[in-house]
Amino acid sequence: MRDLAPQDRPREKLADRGKGALGDNELLAVLLGHGTGGATALDLANRLLADVGGLRGLARVSPVELAKTRGVGPATAGRLVAAVELGRRSVVRAGPVRLQIAASVDAARYLLPRFGGAEVEQGGVLLLDARHRVLQARVLTRGTADATSMHPRDVFREAALAGAAAVVLFHNHPSGDPLPSPDDLELTQRMMKAGELMGILVVDHIILGDTSYCSLRDLGKLTP
Repeated sequence: MRDLAPQDRPREKLADRGKGALGDNELLAVLLGHGTGGATALDLANRLLADVGGLRGLARVSPVELAKTRGVGPATAGRLVAAVELGRRSVVRAGPVRLQIAASVDAARYLLPRFGGAEVEQGGVLLLDARHRVLQARVLTRGTADATSMHPRDVFREAALAGAAAVVLFHNHPSGDPLPSPDDLELTQRMMKAGELMGILVVDHIILGDTSYCSLRDLGKLTP
């Protein structure tokens, strides 16, 4: 960091100007703490982000894979993975008041940090009470990198066991593109019909990308 002015060094910048003033690479450099082999912590942070594919890759990579980057040993790799996990938990831990799902954006804000960006497709159900407050989220299927399938009996069995009055279906697209496929539309129609028979309302079907989502209710596709 000797080539940088003191006020531009990540650690000093964090102390003087706050976390919002730092870029992704600078925050990572603070976590790394030091460079190696003639490279600064900022150089190492840039190299690491390039190796794993940016922040998205950093959130997915294992400690073993991280340690393959020159200058990152097992201890540093473990520290980085732990920091990412702490950040994830700070987002997903529920507060004392249960979230009410009044619109698709409410469901997406709950589901994206938990299930968006997964490497394989996962399908599940968000269980709601009569006031559409979240009871719990359950993952029912885990597929290959590009496909999964949910069955109405599994969805509504979970709803009945939890005493849910309504459900939000969800699954992720590992490609990052949340637009629905014909199979997604067909699945939604089957779930709507089953929900009518069970007396449990299907509020929405949310498809999750990495950082974006698609609501089939918003698209007008929730028709039995």
